[in-house]
Amino acid sequence: MSKNTVLTLVGSLRADSTNQKLAEAIQLNAPEQVEVVIHDSLGNIPFYNEDIDVEGQVPAAAEALRAAANNADTLLLVTPEHNGTVPASLKNAIDWLSRPFGAGALSGKPTAVVGTAFGQYGGVWAQDEARKAVGIAGAEVLEDVKLAVPGSMVRFAEVHPKDDAEVVEQIKGVFDALAAARTADAA
Repeated sequence: MSKNTVLTLVGSLRADSTNQKLAEAIQLNAPEQVEVVIHDSLGNIPFYNEDIDVEGQVPAAAEALRAAANNADTLLLVTPEHNGTVPASLKNAIDWLSRPFGAGALSGKPTAVVGTAFGQYGGVWAQDEARKAVGIAGAEVLEDVKLAVPGSMVRFAEVHPKDDAEVVEQIKGVFDALAAARTADAA
């Protein structure tokens, strides 16, 4: 049985990001048949511009993102909430992956959105906005895959998400939902 590759894009660019730590916890708790790959260069991708999205001019960082997404079975977006919505770096990645429209790396790709934020709802507005954007971009949005961890700055001030038993249990639920979606696609 081949491994299911889950490309993970983290919307926060901060070195000590709680969402980066959540992505690491997800990677550490992946089932044996799943390989979680965290793409770490969203900050190097220039803002989407159709003038440079032509053969021979596409920036290397954007090409690498598209290649990684094309090689993945599933995408997992891990997002904080910036002013009630998705961070620009993650939205920019979605824009690059959506092109060419109808045939981009997101086209038909099963995609889930999770995250953590300082507020009491764990960034659900940003997660909803990310689901909306990837859905419009052509992804198959996995609506049943949910994980929103509130109070991130306090909750993870002294403990890594990988050491938080409740978060680890929720991560297992994410993988169960991803597996269920993959099984449904195969049927």
